[in-house]
Amino acid sequence: MTPAARFASVPVARLATVGPDGAPHLVPIVFALLGAEGDVLVSAVDGKPKRTRALRRLANIAASPRVSVLADHYEQDWSRLWWVRADGTARVRDTHPDGLAALVARYPHYRAAPPAGPFIEITVAKWTEWVSDA
Repeated sequence: MTPAARFASVPVARLATVGPDGAPHLVPIVFALLGAEGDVLVSAVDGKPKRTRALRRLANIAASPRVSVLADHYEQDWSRLWWVRADGTARVRDTHPDGLAALVARYPHYRAAPPAGPFIEITVAKWTEWVSDA
């Protein structure tokens, strides 16, 4: 299984950005992979309750677009553990028709209430993975 395919097998990943002060910021995200190799990751700001639409992750990306996204699998059987990290460059887009379609197809909740955005598009430069061989 390719790292991108393994990554796509989980419903939630964690997006890591860096603030202007150099502090890390980590949030869970839902996502879809696009492109023939799964080398573009898209996430959206959706309608779940938030204190503000001016999210720190968006400001962090505007200031420093290098990001990491981590997907993992854990269970008591440690022979089945794995993680995959996508390192890349992010940009914030007001709209993303292909990303929206992929997110709606992947997440049933979005069929009733599609995310309005903005959208985070990450061009993956490097996949890193670890798979247990226990």
